[in-house]
Amino acid sequence: MTHPKERPSTSRREFLRRAAATGIALPSMSAILAACRDSSTGGTSQTTGAAGIPLATPDSPVELPLYDDIPPIADGLEPEAGPLKVYNWNLYIYPKVIKQFEEEYGVEVEFTQFTGMSEAMNKVQNGTIDFDLFFPTIENVSKLVAAKLVQPWNRTYITNLGNIWTYLSDPWYDKGGRYTLPYLTWKTGIGYRRDFVDDPSSYDMPYDIFWDPKYAGKVGVLDEYRETMGMALQRSGYDFNSTNPDELAAAADALIAMTDATDVIVGPADYEYLANGQSHVRYSWSGNMNYAQWYLPKGTTSEVFGYYYPPEGGWEVANDTIVVSKDAESPVLAHHFIDFLMREDVALTNFGYEGFQPPLVGVDRATFLEAGYIPPNLENTLVSEEDFQQGVPVLPLSPQDDTSFQDEWARFKAGASS
Repeated sequence: MTHPKERPSTSRREFLRRAAATGIALPSMSAILAACRDSSTGGTSQTTGAAGIPLATPDSPVELPLYDDIPPIADGLEPEAGPLKVYNWNLYIYPKVIKQFEEEYGVEVEFTQFTGMSEAMNKVQNGTIDFDLFFPTIENVSKLVAAKLVQPWNRTYITNLGNIWTYLSDPWYDKGGRYTLPYLTWKTGIGYRRDFVDDPSSYDMPYDIFWDPKYAGKVGVLDEYRETMGMALQRSGYDFNSTNPDELAAAADALIAMTDATDVIVGPADYEYLANGQSHVRYSWSGNMNYAQWYLPKGTTSEVFGYYYPPEGGWEVANDTIVVSKDAESPVLAHHFIDFLMREDVALTNFGYEGFQPPLVGVDRATFLEAGYIPPNLENTLVSEEDFQQGVPVLPLSPQDDTSFQDEWARFKAGASS
């Protein structure tokens, strides 16, 4: 099987470290000042963010407000003639899938791509991008709602919603799924070359492999401040989403010690570096590991790859979201397009290109493996609904806490390779 290598090297979530700080225009300065959090402990607490909307957590789900002046579309409308304007991560939908939708509906899809969430949010904020559908990350959803930039979904058009895990069709960050529908999922763990490094499970704390000096020059981590700092927090025995200043400082100190021990590489595309042997072990998204095999040099098989994520969970697990613009010119067609993406056959085809997994009900591990896209030694990259119940998400932060994260991250980055 061959893989269509249209994908550029830039990570789909590269530059996310600026997204939370960038945000979008809020209704008032008082709304910004209301976004505060108690950072005196190692955990997190639910407080208000943009326009008084609480910061959601899995233990404290948030029902996003509805506005009389932004109703969902009416029932029973015919799809518009298009074009359908999709604003998404770089090549984050298989072009073959887009072509199939165009042929089935007799319309054109205008796919505009971005390489970073801060870039995307700036364009949405400034009104410089015209779109029907946008694919924001979880922490930006309430900001879009507060600024009245998106409209609620009318779920009567989403006939394939039953194909999607309940946990994500009724998510904690948008209780009832008023404004969002889920797209793809991933876990964040340890990608490695089995022909060069020890199994991470041989360490008492698997993350210790990133600090092992015998792999100096071959270690890499994500250029994502929340995720890599979260990993260091967990290794130090703290909560992944801790906002305690002392614990954040300790996590940054640990990352600096990692640089001293292994001359760690921060970014870029971990799948290419693992494939060509430039890296031997990386902090990596599961989806990246699934398509790393397509970048292996001739004569090297995918059996050289391994992926570690603890069977009991407790590490990061996440998903993308999909929203409809308040000013969408083709909102009915947008609903049909998302319903199309949720069709099992389409979702599996898309997965074969992306490597990031759709949250499909009734599709077990054997089915994903039998599709031929994942070798048996990478079965651990597959995500289950239980993973979301056992894992940890990247939680939204107040501006103050986000600044603390970024300040400590910058202190680490100042001495790290890239």
